[in-house]
Amino acid sequence: MAPVSRGFGARRRETNDRLPPGQYLTTDFPVLSAGPTPRLDTVEWRFAIRDERGESRSWTWDEFHALPFEDIHTDIHCVTRWSKLDTRWRGVSVDTLMAGIETDAEAAMAHCYGGYTTNVPIADLLGGKAWVVTEFDGAPIDPEHGGPARLLVPHLNFWKSAKWVRGLSLLRRDEPGFWEQNGYNMHGDPWREERYW
Repeated sequence: MAPVSRGFGARRRETNDRLPPGQYLTTDFPVLSAGPTPRLDTVEWRFAIRDERGESRSWTWDEFHALPFEDIHTDIHCVTRWSKLDTRWRGVSVDTLMAGIETDAEAAMAHCYGGYTTNVPIADLLGGKAWVVTEFDGAPIDPEHGGPARLLVPHLNFWKSAKWVRGLSLLRRDEPGFWEQNGYNMHGDPWREERYW
């Protein structure tokens, strides 16, 4: 059973064209985790991409922050049925990180500090759809929300926006990650109510 913390209150059902079916709006930012929150020193943080041939490239915290950053203004949706509108993030596009990598991969596995993994189809990571973010609402991301860096794939349910991200492994075939092995949907589109298997 995942720990539940602040942000869970009465659920109001609202009609909103930005709200996927079965979701409710929240103004809080609920925190859910499957284990303890890693506390990472940015001096030790690394982000790496390994292609399906085993070749990799990586960035230190300083190297990562030398890349072009983007501001992202988006809605987010959690499998536990909350949605938060108009969130503000800052980070590096996965397109930028993947530039120059030749791949025929079908999917990627996001790897996180603390051992968590989640799979994401390549088509959902590229084309301006995903980022590795280090700021939320104008400040560094709090550790309980995935800081110092998390994956942000806002058009999918929020477990696909893996906390404490440390890299992506490109996969020839899609494979289930941690939550997917434990019953969560392989894709996670909130508009199709892709919550569980």
